[in-house]
Amino acid sequence: MAFSITHQIGALAGTPISVTEPNKSSGESTASVTASAVRKSPAAGLTCKIQNPEGKETGMLTPPMSPCRSPVLGATRPDLSVACQAYATEVEAAPVLEHELRGHVEKINGVPVFVMMPLDSVTMNHTVNRKKAMNASLQALKSAGVEGIMMDVWWGLVERDAPGAYNWGGYNELLEMAKKHGLKVQAVMSFHQCGGNVGDSCTIPLPNWVVEEVNNDPDLAYTDQWGKRNYEYLSLGVDTLPVLKGRTPVQCYADFMRAFRDNFKHLLGDTIVEVQVGMGPAGELRYPSYPEGDGTWSFPGIGAFQCFDKYMLSSLKAYCESEGKPEWGSTGPTDAGHYNNWPEDTPFFRKEGGGWNSTYGEFFLGWYSQMLLDHGERILSSAKAIYENEGVKISVKVAGIHWHYGTRSHAPELTAGYYNTRFRDGYLPIAQMFARHGAIFNFTCIEMHDHEQPQDAQCSPEGLVRQVALATQKAGVPLAGENALPRYDDYAHEQILQASALNIKGNTEGKQMCAFTYLRMNPQLFQADNWRRFVSFVKKMKEGKNTHKCREEVEREAEHFVHVTTPLVQEAAVALMH
Repeated sequence: MAFSITHQIGALAGTPISVTEPNKSSGESTASVTASAVRKSPAAGLTCKIQNPEGKETGMLTPPMSPCRSPVLGATRPDLSVACQAYATEVEAAPVLEHELRGHVEKINGVPVFVMMPLDSVTMNHTVNRKKAMNASLQALKSAGVEGIMMDVWWGLVERDAPGAYNWGGYNELLEMAKKHGLKVQAVMSFHQCGGNVGDSCTIPLPNWVVEEVNNDPDLAYTDQWGKRNYEYLSLGVDTLPVLKGRTPVQCYADFMRAFRDNFKHLLGDTIVEVQVGMGPAGELRYPSYPEGDGTWSFPGIGAFQCFDKYMLSSLKAYCESEGKPEWGSTGPTDAGHYNNWPEDTPFFRKEGGGWNSTYGEFFLGWYSQMLLDHGERILSSAKAIYENEGVKISVKVAGIHWHYGTRSHAPELTAGYYNTRFRDGYLPIAQMFARHGAIFNFTCIEMHDHEQPQDAQCSPEGLVRQVALATQKAGVPLAGENALPRYDDYAHEQILQASALNIKGNTEGKQMCAFTYLRMNPQLFQADNWRRFVSFVKKMKEGKNTHKCREEVEREAEHFVHVTTPLVQEAAVALMH
């Protein structure tokens, strides 16, 4: 996951927060941003159905409010206070209240917004974590106009104890909760371990029986030139070898996806609308070249090649022999520096006479990146066969590695497996591979501005996003986005709006991103100021760039969705205090 050294925010999911200081926005970007004021004007024809203490429904027409009377400008609003406190402490759940906009059916002309669930939404005991808070939060998201949620379906939870023994406990309940609230679901097939990446707030290892096999044969793990193992995800060098109790890793991934399909068939195409297939660390199609969790790497280091386990070296040796270059087959580059070096520190990545631009460098990088593409091809082939005609989209996430993007070699991208340099487009082959299987290209770092990043590291998230957008346009694949780090400010929201509009050369048909997933549902999101900005952001995204409405009108309509939760949850807030 791409990120900036100036935005080290830490793990947020499930973290208690203060709800007594509504004017302070904990977790906001360190960039100096002043949130623009949003005009207050409640919806005409807004009807709320609230159960009174006798259990009878009462219909109330919400009266107009002037900005000075808006509850948003007062103390922390009751509904958001409840959502925050439900996360921070285990309290009684609010009753499910109904609301409707009379005669109003909202149409999405722009980009639907999904919200990423906490990593630990399902516990190690196969139950929904913080169930009461989860229910209240999902209701709030729906009332804000959010299209749906994204949730990790952890291999290490579901198939933890024995091969082929799947326990969907917790996920059954969570998906039914999403259905009840009318939220769509992007389900991530998470074949990596949780813990060790930016924002990881819990630890979920690979299945026990997989860990046992790795302990017996450590070369099943990715390995760098110094022999350091990375246990986040199995080495793609063993994709097709029966090293997991008689099955290959790709067979295990396919069996898991098939079991998910069969167990949730009744929800596919209706509630579950997308399956994102994990293909590496953090669920991204890449090598674990920049492991931050154990202190091995820190931003903006170049990372290190991960091809030194015996299976990867065997593949390299065979490839070199087949290409008539046996002398290159004994090892990967050993002059590419260390994880925290910069390109100019190394013989391999320096701009003048660097090995990356030599005949050997091109040969090695071609093999290294092709191995990653082949890995993606194998898993996508299985996913396409399993979910074909099931009414769901398939997507794959690619990391936004924007640091040292302005250099010639693009070293951090190369070590991650993206053969992208100043002279070569490394994202077009990925997009073309996705196109062959009808997959969505999901990309991160959409919220970042170039000037927010350390300029001496020649970071350019904006340039990178433009390059990826052009590659997907050329390959004819849909592009979806995510923010790499939690952001709650209008400045980041505006950047996402601009990026999702795909205002790039050649986009004559007015295409936009097909979806955006917001990182992440947590207590900070439900703070009053953050919530107001988020609801406004969701509304603007849904309106899209082709709307006939002016921005001010969209913001006024967004405020309607803020107000709609106020009468709904006041009753619940009273109930929660007793």
